Amino acid sequence: MKLQTEPQTCLVLTSGDKMPQVGFGTWKINKKVCSQMVYNSIKEGYKLIDCACDYGNEIECGEGINKAIADNIVTRKQLWITSKLWNT
Repeated sequence: MKLQTEPQTCLVLTSGDKMPQVGFGTWKINKKVCSQMVYNSIKEGYKLIDCACDYGNEIECGEGINKAIADNIVTRKQLWITSKLWNT
């Protein structure tokens, strides 16, 4: 059963792209469960996934995303993946 029953509210950027206002954050998610949690979040309707190299679970995030795409839950074009660049 999907929890989300209404379309996500998005921000329209100057480029015309639409970025979801609510996303699934992956900070402090243990590598052992990260892939499944990302997959489940997409399955439940999240379209924005927030990642960062410093979180140490980017590979697992990608695995969850790839599984959701392979299972035809979502296309890559429908997802908004964020990351961070450190200034050091």
